[in-house]
Amino acid sequence: MQKEMVVASSLCVRFAQQVVLNNVDFTVAEGEVFALLGGNGAGKSTALKTFLGTITPLSGSATVMGMSVADDIDSIRSKVAYLPESVMLYGHLTGMENIRYFLSLANITRTDTEVEQALTRVALQSSAWHKAMSFYSKGMRQKTAIALALLRQAPVLFLDEPTSGLDPNAIDEFNHLIATLASEGTTVFMVTHDVYGACQIAHRIGLLDNGKIVGMFERGEQSSIDTEVVHAAFSKRNKR
Repeated sequence: MQKEMVVASSLCVRFAQQVVLNNVDFTVAEGEVFALLGGNGAGKSTALKTFLGTITPLSGSATVMGMSVADDIDSIRSKVAYLPESVMLYGHLTGMENIRYFLSLANITRTDTEVEQALTRVALQSSAWHKAMSFYSKGMRQKTAIALALLRQAPVLFLDEPTSGLDPNAIDEFNHLIATLASEGTTVFMVTHDVYGACQIAHRIGLLDNGKIVGMFERGEQSSIDTEVVHAAFSKRNKR
């Protein structure tokens, strides 16, 4: 039986009088890529932020690696990696310097060889490693952030709209890397509104609408999730 790494149990979040998450339940197993898919305002980013401890649920529970977000958030944050939609890196520092700086904040020491191996693995060209981040494209910034996540050696990776703004080639490279990480045991929890991307990369997709899980889709042993089926369900919910 696979280990449960990310679990939402009867999770409810309310802002003022608005219910944003309404009794949400799902489990993400070790080595699984799970995508929470939904349109704007569906509640997917709220779910992600709840697991990161920046939003407090009204009721229910959120756990990561068996630890409660309510009770053990510092321990959780020390063991996970988070890739936001807009990566916040310092423009005046090089890619290498950004990685060194953020690793130091987490009290993590890595050799130059380890850093270079991570940058090579995410396919960031070596000619960019020592250039200022201000010259990087969004795809290059994403790759730097993913390399940083790799160097943290985190068992759980949280992604927020990870392919937003990337060109098709960069998306393919990103998807291949995430699939490789999952095959090596990394658990990936992502939120997105990209139906096609979610179907290509995820083992399972939870369709979130108006704060509720309204559909769950799972890939077969040899194939990706049926894009047409998910798109039809997604479109039906977003046309109301």
